[in-house]
Amino acid sequence: MPLKILIIDDEPNIGTSLSGFLEDIGHQAKTCYDGVSGLQKATEEYFDLIFLDVKLPGKDGLQVLEQLKKAKPDQKVIMISGHADLEIAVKATKLGAYNFLEKPLNPDKVILEVKNIQNHQDMLKEVASLKKLVAFDYQMVGTSPAMEKLRQEIERAAPSEGRILIYGENGTGKELVAHEIHQKSQRKHKPFVKVNCAAIPKELIESELFGHEKGAFTGAVKKKTGMFEEADQGTLLLDEVSDLSLESQAKLLRVLQENEFMRVGGTEPIQFDIRIISATNKELANEIQCGNFREDLFFRLNVVPIRVPSLKERKEDVPLLARHFLSTYCLKNGKRPVGISDQALEPMLNYHWPGNVRELKNFIERLVIMTDSDEIGIKEVLSVFPDSFARQYTSAQYFIQAPSSGTSFRERIEKFELNLLKQEFERAGGNVSQMATNLKTDRPNLHRKLKKYGIK
Repeated sequence: MPLKILIIDDEPNIGTSLSGFLEDIGHQAKTCYDGVSGLQKATEEYFDLIFLDVKLPGKDGLQVLEQLKKAKPDQKVIMISGHADLEIAVKATKLGAYNFLEKPLNPDKVILEVKNIQNHQDMLKEVASLKKLVAFDYQMVGTSPAMEKLRQEIERAAPSEGRILIYGENGTGKELVAHEIHQKSQRKHKPFVKVNCAAIPKELIESELFGHEKGAFTGAVKKKTGMFEEADQGTLLLDEVSDLSLESQAKLLRVLQENEFMRVGGTEPIQFDIRIISATNKELANEIQCGNFREDLFFRLNVVPIRVPSLKERKEDVPLLARHFLSTYCLKNGKRPVGISDQALEPMLNYHWPGNVRELKNFIERLVIMTDSDEIGIKEVLSVFPDSFARQYTSAQYFIQAPSSGTSFRERIEKFELNLLKQEFERAGGNVSQMATNLKTDRPNLHRKLKKYGIK
């Protein structure tokens, strides 16, 4: 990507030749011939790079550099001078100069410096893009009453040090809630470490949580740091904690009671300072009754319970979520932004989403990948849904099952009648007798209905 470059030099031939050279290699260049106008231009406009001469009339280069760095601390400035002086170079560096070049300027060195700045700018843009993606991934989206209630609970619970147990179906965003709690806590600048208890074999869970010493067991070829140490002074999320074995639950309980642990094969206890957040998709009260979860551990973890609503409890958030995921996956896939029509959102509002937000997220990702148009329509949406739902939605009977909110019973019936009659009128090719036969009704009644709805 071309850079925008400013040259501040009182020698017209250097300003002209350097700007011409930079433009020849694909960049934009402007020139100023004294320190005062150069400083004004540099503070009024944004430049990716400034070539600044040391010796300037009125205000010398070091003065310009010092004032510019106060106004724009991140500005990249390369000092240039025909009188090489180590003391000046050191002073310029202390004032924040990016580099120091001697006159006459070596074209290869100029190209190298510009290329380095270009690479740095590209890297910054890539980092900004990645940060934006991370922000997208951890953004809580929704304005429904259920989401507002959840936000209020997070606001109250986050600043405390109380242990939190997050309940929610698979795909509701329990990890997202845990991350939001961490970000709003006093530990937000410390690590946020997550461990999926369901994904780790029970014989390895102790090593994963607490670490192990070299030689502690077969395959322990070196010392390993556990999750408790990695999360020191931060937050540890025990995801799907209900899937821990009873043996692992006993060890976790002991660690939480004593506030210290030992690595597998270790002899010295290690104290820790972390906040524990747990998450589960099961009702732990039922798991306790069935003997699958320890009641004493439950009381240790369940200081502040938070329940994450399923997507069917917050259907009004589907359009917001859909557009949010559209932006996310267009960015991730390097595609231009794509819109979605209100009509295309209708079936999404009426689908039951058994996989919750995760299913919706995957659904939108497929749409982004498979769609080339600038706006996603109902045809593209229905092509991604299960065939059984797509058929149900497109049938006339579905219109009565998915009325818009706030409509009366009579309005819903009339909407159903209107859509059914339109469909049957088209099927019969406008033949009212055939319509009457298909609908098993008499022609006079059908004529009255068609006249009522203006169907001809």
